[in-house]
Amino acid sequence: MNPDTFPKTDAEHPFSVFRNWISLSGLVLSMSGLFSFFLLLLLDAMAKQSNPYVGILTYMVAPGFIVGGLVIFVFGGWWRRRKIILATGIKPALRVDFSLPRDRKTFAALLGCGIFFLFVSAIGSYQTYHFTESVQFCGQSCHQVMKPELVTYLHGPHSRVSCAECHIGKGAGWFVKSKLSGTYQVYAVAFDKYPRPVPTPVKNLRPAQDTCEQCHWPQKHVGNLERTYNYFLTDPTNTPFTVRMVLKVGGADPNRGPVGGIHYHVANKMEYLATDEKRQKIPYVRVTTQQGVVTEYRTARFTNAVAGTELRKMDCMDCHNRPAHRYMAPNKAVNLAMSLGRISQQIPSIKSNTVFALVQKYSNETQALEGIATHLSRSYPDDTRVPDVITEAQKIYSENFFPEMKANWSEYPENIGHKDWPGCFRCHDGNHQSPDGKKIFASSNCNGCHNIIAQGRGAELMQLTPEGQKFKHPDGETVEGGCNDCHNGGL
Repeated sequence: MNPDTFPKTDAEHPFSVFRNWISLSGLVLSMSGLFSFFLLLLLDAMAKQSNPYVGILTYMVAPGFIVGGLVIFVFGGWWRRRKIILATGIKPALRVDFSLPRDRKTFAALLGCGIFFLFVSAIGSYQTYHFTESVQFCGQSCHQVMKPELVTYLHGPHSRVSCAECHIGKGAGWFVKSKLSGTYQVYAVAFDKYPRPVPTPVKNLRPAQDTCEQCHWPQKHVGNLERTYNYFLTDPTNTPFTVRMVLKVGGADPNRGPVGGIHYHVANKMEYLATDEKRQKIPYVRVTTQQGVVTEYRTARFTNAVAGTELRKMDCMDCHNRPAHRYMAPNKAVNLAMSLGRISQQIPSIKSNTVFALVQKYSNETQALEGIATHLSRSYPDDTRVPDVITEAQKIYSENFFPEMKANWSEYPENIGHKDWPGCFRCHDGNHQSPDGKKIFASSNCNGCHNIIAQGRGAELMQLTPEGQKFKHPDGETVEGGCNDCHNGGL
């Protein structure tokens, strides 16, 4: 290479090594990213609603171009300097002489640009940190994958609580852990490696003491709660059947009231072993009371040793396992709509026909909405009330069924109660017994957790029985076993 092709200033001027197309390209790229950052920041600030894609461009893509451009700028200088050394043997030195006006101006310009870049980086990093914790980022960035979780979240009881408050909680350790997990999730979405439906991360959730109990405090709960449950039978007259009961929530702090009721499970140490990933099969339970008394319960078929086995310590999430993303079963959703007057009770067999339309297999939401409308229209061709029923049924479907992701109530067990899923009966089935013959009280002892104070319809609901009534099945038959042996959410 001819040394004469390098001007003398290439070896003498301290900043001349950056006078090359690579460095200039990197500088243009970095400046373009900086301009885009401020433009998108302004657009995001002026928008009426947050857009996750604008947020991604603003706080992730644009800063990436800024940093990438600077890296290219520095690489161009290194490459230019290497060429000068190989061609001339002269090593360009970076010399700053503050006695020279040019060096002072250059240094002041670099210092100003450096401070400005750090300022922009600080804004971007701060906004990125909070943006990745936002509901928009969690639920809308990967809209197809997370649509079921976002929709059920928005219609759930915790829709004013951000995703991060439950899934991450406070502390840098859990934040880092969640972001590492999120890295794999980005890969899974990009290469279509994610399962359908997305499984509930029961093993990776933070303990309820760190999340739920920051707002809900079991020790503060004392006494009972009254609840009314409205049902409609699947007979031609849609016969109503209502159950009024008192839930024995109880307390977990002896200083505020008697320890007992449902919160007995958190007032004392409960540990168990589940043999399936969804924690629906529990053959072993160990109870340690506040007085230190330890009792072990096993099912007859479970003879395995548990020494050295990691047991799950029961907390809020073992019963309240769907606190935010609740997929309402079609039977329950239609009962609610009928009790609120959104579906007329006077239309013959409307309960059974609506549930039937909802539980059919559809490949996508468009097909489902059309199928629901077709079935109900054909079943009641001349009834002017049916268009309202169709609208409500389609709304129920859109909020609880996601065929593209194969997500609906049947894929996600809900452990509150025991009607459509085993729930309480996972342990309270009468099959768990201690070595001395003591059993966990069984499902037949309904008054252990609640008292049915009235049931039926009409005048029957006014006949209150404080001590509790024995549950009577609407069809008058004596039922053996658990409710979920027959009910599955679609009946």
